[in-house]
Amino acid sequence: MIEGCRALVRGEDGDAALVLVLGGPPARTFLDGQPHVDDYWLRVWGLRGLLWVWSPVAIPELRVALTDPAWRVREMALKVAARNRVEDVVEVAAPLQSDPVARVRQQSHRYLMQVVADGT
Repeated sequence: MIEGCRALVRGEDGDAALVLVLGGPPARTFLDGQPHVDDYWLRVWGLRGLLWVWSPVAIPELRVALTDPAWRVREMALKVAARNRVEDVVEVAAPLQSDPVARVRQQSHRYLMQVVADGT
């Protein structure tokens, strides 16, 4: 599960069954073998899996996801970092408090508050 999610976050082709489990019915669209302009959803769904099944081996993918051009990916990466109390990405997550997208800014704040609260 973790390796499959990491692959999706890296933008690699994922296992069709895993994509369907993580993305639900809308994921079928991405299994047609065609390029899609909104393929960032695969990265979001990979992160969704890591939200619930976390391992520190995914920290490199989490770091990259925090700088993703798609705001939904950045937002989900922050949720993963907060839920799993991943302190190793603070330096990448902190600048997202100035992200152009309000939802990312809010999630960055929540993440940092979680990490600070745990660190006290």
